[in-house]
Amino acid sequence: MKDVKIEFRKPIYPINDELNQYLEKYQRTTTASIEYDDLLRFSDCIALEDKEGNDTHWLGVYYSDSEHREIENSLNRIYTYLHSDGDEESLPYLTVDSIDYCTFGNSKPFRIRVRNILNDNYTNFYIKKADASRIYGLELEEILSPHRINFLVYKNTLIEEHILGIPGDVFIKNYMEKCNDLEKNQIAKEFVKFNERCFIGLLGDMRSYNYVVIPIHDFDQVIYRIRPIDFDQQCYEGNLKIYRPQYFKENKIMVDMVSGRLKPNSVEQYRKEEKSLISKRIANNTKRYKDLIKIMKKDTISKPENVVQLRTSFSKFYKNKEYENFNKMGEILQKAIVDGLEHVK
Repeated sequence: MKDVKIEFRKPIYPINDELNQYLEKYQRTTTASIEYDDLLRFSDCIALEDKEGNDTHWLGVYYSDSEHREIENSLNRIYTYLHSDGDEESLPYLTVDSIDYCTFGNSKPFRIRVRNILNDNYTNFYIKKADASRIYGLELEEILSPHRINFLVYKNTLIEEHILGIPGDVFIKNYMEKCNDLEKNQIAKEFVKFNERCFIGLLGDMRSYNYVVIPIHDFDQVIYRIRPIDFDQQCYEGNLKIYRPQYFKENKIMVDMVSGRLKPNSVEQYRKEEKSLISKRIANNTKRYKDLIKIMKKDTISKPENVVQLRTSFSKFYKNKEYENFNKMGEILQKAIVDGLEHVK
């Protein structure tokens, strides 16, 4: 398996008026009173380590007393917007346990932990710079996948819910060998379906730390689901392989398990099953899907050279010269979804 690499940091693309109207129409906007840049005003920080003493690339950040009170009030309100449509009855019982800042990756998010003091239950959410391509990725996840996702946009700030699950790299390292043969077969099947969804929807960079594995207990068995947690590389890269998790070295164990446990005809059957499910999801969300694609087809969310590279690759992949007429990633995506749901490669 030849590894693929992402060599350059992706720029942040602004939200245009049409996309903002779309977000308002589908209730993805909020009237939050804090922005990403406000959280950058921390006065001190400490490096956070995991249980084994390794650097996590996260910093625990701290603010002056006056700043902290103002920020905590705003973050608690954001929690209510995200989880209870702004119902303020719970505000007196909410407290911000921690604010962490990630120094790794494109989005450099803040991770907020809010705790209910009545029962000590806590919830995490993230605050990031709003990026149009990332928002398209979140919306496509809502439409094309079996998973619902909760996020809000305020001006140039993106608020994302925490997606529960075991990070893929942690699962591979610490849990995979504990799975029995039946469970490993099921994980292999799920990886095939996950790989297909990413390719159909042009969601890139699904290295093992950018998705989670979710164990679900069902009577006398455990089944597993895989879902992405990072949508930064939506329709950006020009290399076709970046949209297929199977080509990343971090997923080699998953790929080996697929080839070792599933026969080729089973792999094709699972791919067809996932294509059929994606078709049904689009049919059930036709208006929303068309609204989103219409905006994407006019928006700039990648570099011109990436568009040229990707359209050329798809033209060869599907033996269809129509791709050569496209100048936007949204145009390529729309055609690739149509072709992907009609072909099995």
